[in-house]
Amino acid sequence: MKAIAVKAFKDVPELIEILKPEIKPGHILIKLKTAGLNPMDWRIADGMLDGKMPHIFPLILGADGAGVVEEIGEDVSRFKTGDKVYGQMMHAPVGEGTYAEYIVVPEKVIIAKMPPGLSFEQAAASPVAGMTAFQLVKELGLSKEKTLLIVGATGGVGTFTTIFAALNGIKVLATARGEAAKSSIKKAGASETFDYSTGDLVQQIKTAYPEGVDALIDLASNPEAFDQLSSVVKAGGIALTTIGAADAGKLEAKNIRGGNFEVKGSVALLEGVSAMMEAGNIEIPVQKISLSEAPDAIAKSKTGTALGKTVIVI
Repeated sequence: MKAIAVKAFKDVPELIEILKPEIKPGHILIKLKTAGLNPMDWRIADGMLDGKMPHIFPLILGADGAGVVEEIGEDVSRFKTGDKVYGQMMHAPVGEGTYAEYIVVPEKVIIAKMPPGLSFEQAAASPVAGMTAFQLVKELGLSKEKTLLIVGATGGVGTFTTIFAALNGIKVLATARGEAAKSSIKKAGASETFDYSTGDLVQQIKTAYPEGVDALIDLASNPEAFDQLSSVVKAGGIALTTIGAADAGKLEAKNIRGGNFEVKGSVALLEGVSAMMEAGNIEIPVQKISLSEAPDAIAKSKTGTALGKTVIVI
């Protein structure tokens, strides 16, 4: 089968031919239709989980996927052949990922049957980004009309977070570089945008909101930049980062709650995200690419300039 993989940590991902995986007890074989591209994927390929989980090489990238169950192993009870399924399919050993034509996964990973109204593209777009955004907005605990600054808003997690926050009546202030990014995130529900390439972002926010904003979600900044950005949050507010950039002591000194955030995925949470998307008639804007185009899309993701959600059609 075809797959996108690396032969060692930090290698450039490439399209390879590899044996189709074989079914095992307690596992299901899925013929993948789509895979969602997340920054987490290339970070894992660069060694983010080295020493924390076992890995195999060639390491096939990808956690999010959607497809059809082709075969079930012994002792499988949740699924049957022919079921359309989707979810966050990462499992040990790391390297049996979704950027491939087939995947074998334990039935106990975070996968579920696809809701009837969800396309394969939308299903693959939603697991990691959707669950992260859902929990981020819940963690904020903001009431309607409160202000939320989202830094790194135009990627997958940022787009989902903007949509979910706007649905909850929160006023979203989003960073966006250029007209295309500005248009994309405003369609997702952002009330106002700030272009960090035109001047100091912190100063832009302080000028527009001299009393500060109620909350910050930062999906992109290093520790120094996150510390500076947290200065625009009101005392008693909350600031969250998804990339481990927070210093608890510095936030406490500013009387700001929050810190480093890590999503805690589950089947129930995945189904909750899908239910919200169906109830709100939400369709996430996706950029569809082929498996052979994935290496270039990964390179673009590393630059932080990718817009919206990228989905690999297999």
